[in-house]
Amino acid sequence: MAEKLELELEVVTPDRLVVQEKVDIVMATGALGEFGILPNHIPFLTTLQPGELRYRKDNQLEYLAVTGGFAEVSDNKVTILAEAAERAREIDIDRATRARERAEKRLAIARTEAIDFLRAESALKRSLLRLRIAEKGR
Repeated sequence: MAEKLELELEVVTPDRLVVQEKVDIVMATGALGEFGILPNHIPFLTTLQPGELRYRKDNQLEYLAVTGGFAEVSDNKVTILAEAAERAREIDIDRATRARERAEKRLAIARTEAIDFLRAESALKRSLLRLRIAEKGR
């Protein structure tokens, strides 16, 4: 019987090592859209868009919320250098809900007050991403 090929996945943020394990497939959103990495993939490097990173290990899908960074693939290793990354089970749903509510309020007053619209919009997108990923991880 042939040996099972696996990828080594590392997800690293400035604060910590989030994931380091052998996996079957990695899927993420890069500069040109969603991509998937299987064993023996050609080497490449791409920027990551804020979004969902998922991987499968032993028929179990795991989800992470990633807020941008870089992905490098080389020699059956996928290295994700992310600005921030959280596993679905680590996401505090109450905190993410409060962040969403704060961002929505700031965007609502944007029509009448001078606020940093892009910052508020980015905060809303991050909170919605975190809530979506937390739901998938349940």
